[in-house]
Amino acid sequence: MRRAVASHILVPTEDEAATLKAKIDAGADFEAVAREHSKCPSGQTGGSLGEFGEGDMVPEFDAVVFGDLAVGTVSDPVKTQFGFHLIEVHERADDEDDD
Repeated sequence: MRRAVASHILVPTEDEAATLKAKIDAGADFEAVAREHSKCPSGQTGGSLGEFGEGDMVPEFDAVVFGDLAVGTVSDPVKTQFGFHLIEVHERADDEDDD
């Protein structure tokens, strides 16, 4: 199973997500922005979601985490049923390599 370690920031609007992305792109610290703005409880820990497997998150989230987003970069706003996310993938691995 494919696995990843990621963080995210969850906000209610695309405009807010885009504004926060611009701040991060300009040098703001992702974890600090998450603590201040994220509406998800994970915001208290800088947005960290820890390690999870493909299929553990909603499909729109998984598509970004296990898609083409380069490790260490922050996604553009991603819409899910919960709101708009900025996602940063820290690690991505395919456990099948261990077989």
